[in-house]
Amino acid sequence: MNTAPTHKPRPMIDLLFSIIVPSFILMKLSGEDDLGAAGGLIVALAFPIGWGLYELIKYKKFNFIALLGLVSVLLTGGIGLLELDTKWIAVKEAAIPSILGIAVIVSTFTPYPLIRALLFNPNVMDVDKIKERLEAKNSTTLFDKRLMTATYFVAGSFAFSAVMNYILAKWIVVSPAGTPEFNEELGQLTLYSYPMIALPSMLMMAGIFYYLWRTIHDLTGLELEEVMAIKATEE
Repeated sequence: MNTAPTHKPRPMIDLLFSIIVPSFILMKLSGEDDLGAAGGLIVALAFPIGWGLYELIKYKKFNFIALLGLVSVLLTGGIGLLELDTKWIAVKEAAIPSILGIAVIVSTFTPYPLIRALLFNPNVMDVDKIKERLEAKNSTTLFDKRLMTATYFVAGSFAFSAVMNYILAKWIVVSPAGTPEFNEELGQLTLYSYPMIALPSMLMMAGIFYYLWRTIHDLTGLELEEVMAIKATEE
């Protein structure tokens, strides 16, 4: 029986195809003597789009982040190729994390809060063991309150990303769409957004995960190795 290959995180390859190669093409190969403005933009966007589709098709698993990346680069490409006002780049950069932040908050009023999908899920933690220990110690209600606090922290990290994305885009992308200068600025925006936005956001998420683990430890007495999910290798 054929099964989808196991997906293993490859952050360096993701970085290469999603940031480094597209940025190089936009900044260095978009001149009239090379690929041209439109050609450079199309080739640059082909890398993250192609990589995202490859990941989705090969591993046959819905990947919300990969899909979000595809939507993001398609919007960027559309703005460039249609030569729209550059203000839409800043709006697009801020819109995606804003939508995610709002979705995190709104999801708390549904049976499927996103905080559980992001952090408190069976792929990350031994949820059944934690729930069993919380019930034994009558701490479920307090844990739910702390989980809601973590939800606000996650929404706050998306708000930070939205504000920084907007400021960075307005600061860097100032040339008319459809020009080599516009493409070069897109490349700079992609490169700068990683150390200035992505890394701080990752640190925030790490801090939120630590807060959640400390909450679980304080309320259940479980140690980290007891909390983390351990998946048996399937033959």
